[in-house]
Formats: sequence, structure tokens, C-alpha cells
Amino acid sequence: MIFVDGIPLSTSQVQMVRGSEILAALLDHPAVLSSSDRLKGTPEKKVSSAERPPPGRLVYIFQSEYATVDPALVQLVGTDEATTCVGLVIRSRNTGITSVSHMDFPGVVDNGLAQMLSSIADNDEDSDEASFDVHLIGGFDDGPKRHPINATVSERKQKKEGFSLPLCSKLIEALHNSQQKFHLQTLCVLRHNTKLDSCGNACPIVSGFLVDTSSDSIMPASFDRSSRGPDEIVRRIRVSLSSDDSNWKGRLLDTYDTCHDRFEIAPCTWMSEWKSYASSLQQLSDSEFLLRCSTSPYAEAPDFVESQRRKWNYLIENPDWRHTFTGKKPRIFQRTDDGGWSKCA
Repeated sequence: MIFVDGIPLSTSQVQMVRGSEILAALLDHPAVLSSSDRLKGTPEKKVSSAERPPPGRLVYIFQSEYATVDPALVQLVGTDEATTCVGLVIRSRNTGITSVSHMDFPGVVDNGLAQMLSSIADNDEDSDEASFDVHLIGGFDDGPKRHPINATVSERKQKKEGFSLPLCSKLIEALHNSQQKFHLQTLCVLRHNTKLDSCGNACPIVSGFLVDTSSDSIMPASFDRSSRGPDEIVRRIRVSLSSDDSNWKGRLLDTYDTCHDRFEIAPCTWMSEWKSYASSLQQLSDSEFLLRCSTSPYAEAPDFVESQRRKWNYLIENPDWRHTFTGKKPRIFQRTDDGGWSKCA
């Protein structure tokens, strides 16, 4: 069940049950408008683990991942690179335990929400009486009418609704139909999160954020390579290849151990044929590469192509996954004294 300003939003009040209809009503709510404007008016925090002093004990998540953090161990949790994706933040009002995910398609929402709530409950002794603050940030009006016609953009990327609307609708529907109490604090999505660039292309205003776990305050954020760790490239590969793994179908990737404040990157396999595919991508020009690899080629950050090329280059140089996951064991990273990460297995 969704609450706005402490008042439950029920289907009897709004006479609707479809996620898209509930979403449309919420986007017009004065409290939603106010919180979206407040977020967009907050200066973006540029996060770098190389800065001194370090920004704090940070957990960063990639697309398709989630992490549940204990505020006693972690000060900051965040994500970026969200264009048509949506970042979901769920924070227990009892304990401050905070779960953050980077949702990328409707098919992962139901199981992903269950994963997040289960991990909060595992760390909350009073979970039966829990209520939650919720933030949804990301996604923009990416329908084809928002972009110039380009013959090289596939029909898949020009679908009528775009990618953001179905995902946002599914998220709202899942929260609304849940028995849990979700107090909606931020809904900065779709038209509230859309601007036009100098060429008239639609793009998101906020594509990343940082959560302060002690206060539940949220600010727009972008992260450099040093802060997107640990194990950036291997985790990016898992995101790209997890759709072929039945163990992760319809689920978020679980990489962070809440109790021990460490990352455990479970093994993922890839066939040697991926080397050939990666090599073919590397032959493309940057503009062709962008159109091939992104659902929102007009909205990606400047470092998108470079980050993706590093990922595919890793597969070219490491065609045998067993060299990455020695003994078929997870890659484990523990927290260092300065708040960073060190590989221990």
C-alpha cells in the first residue's frame, strides 16, 4: 500500500487498479511535485573515492543489482547511469536499514521487490510492524516522439511507450498491491525527470543519486570510475550476461553482504563465442557502438562508450571465465580502513 503525506492511496479512493493509472494520479499529487522539484534543485554531488578525505563508507550498485545496507556500517549508498532505468530506495522507519536497487525492466520488479524486502526483514527484528520510506528516481519520457527519426535505431528502441513508462507503471503497481506500508517520499520519474538537450533530444534530469543512510536524505549524484567499485568490470559483465543465466531470470543481482559489509561476486560463466561478439562490437565507431548498445543512445553520459568498451575488451582478453572465477568461487572484497575495498578471495 502506498501512502502520500501520511494518507493511504487506495483503489476505492482513486477508482483505479492499473499501475499506469495510479502512476498518472501520483504524478499530479502536490507532494510529489514538491519533492521532485526539491530533488532537482539540489546540486549534484560528484563522487570520487580518490578524493581526500574519502566521501565515507560507500556502497555502489550497478544496473540490475541491489544492496541492503546497515547505517551502522555504511554511510552512503548510490547508483548512476540510469536513463530508462529507475532507482528504487526502500528504508525501514524502524531501523534505518536501507535497500537500493537499479531496476531495468518490468520483468524483474516483483521478484526484485521481494528480494529487497526480504533482505531488510533479515536485518530487522521488528519487521512485522515495519513501514518504509520509498523513493523512485530515474526514467524519463523516452517515447519515440521525443527523438528525431533515425533509420539506424532499431524498431525495438522505438517502441510506442518507450522503456521508462512500463517500468515505472509496474513499480507503482507492485508497491500499491503490496501488504507493506510504503510512504512515498520521492517520485522523480517520467515528465518530472525530463529535459531537452541542445539538439531537442529528451534526456533525464537526474540519472544518479546518493543516499545518506543516517538521515534518508537523497541528492543527485554522479560517480567516477574510482567510486564504481569494487570489481567494476566483472560486475558489468555479470549484468550483461545474467539474462542468459536461469538462476537470475527475473531477479536482481545480489552482490553485497549486509552483515559483513563486503562484496561477494558470485561466479558467472561465459562461452568463448562472446570473444567474437565483443570483437565485432569493438570494430564499430563510437556512434554505431552507442546505437547498438544503449536503449537511450541520445541520453547516455559522456563516459558510456568508454566504460562499455572496457567491459567488452575484458571478455576479449579473458575468454575463459574460469580465469576470472578461480576454482569456480566468488570474488570477495572486504572493507579497508579508509573506506575502500580490497580483494581477499
